[in-house]
Amino acid sequence: MSLIDINNMDADKARQAFMQCCTSCTWVSRMVGDRPYVDAAALFHHADHNWSRLEEHDLLEAFAGHPKIGDIESLQKKYSASKALAENEQLGVSIANESTLKKLLKDNRVYEEKFGFIFIICATGKSATQMLQLLRQRLKNNRDTELKNAAIEQHKIFRLRLEKLI
Repeated sequence: MSLIDINNMDADKARQAFMQCCTSCTWVSRMVGDRPYVDAAALFHHADHNWSRLEEHDLLEAFAGHPKIGDIESLQKKYSASKALAENEQLGVSIANESTLKKLLKDNRVYEEKFGFIFIICATGKSATQMLQLLRQRLKNNRDTELKNAAIEQHKIFRLRLEKLI
């Protein structure tokens, strides 16, 4: 897909394309409405600007579009629609040992109970052990800090996916 394709597709198809990058309906609607983009720099500028204007409920909606780190069944279900763009994002988990996976799943449950949303991390290039360490570090945070951390990580994820999209 190219930027020209994104600019020329109907709104429903554009919505589907952007939804593969981020599942915040507000962000997606703004991205569809901001077309046409003159170049990739404009696309990324709008993506960042639209992200910075989201409210907490929009962020939570974006987070909910992700599988839990280490939950292979969740990974397969949630990524089925965005497989091409999300491919290899949790590669470090797919090669992790069973002990590390169990710890990730357990600590993910603790994280979600504490903060009210799943642990979001840009997993690209990270091993399961690294993600487990980061999850445990972030469990020490308060909710406001962790909401900001999760938003930063979500931003990294959708930027990578946008790059793949175009």
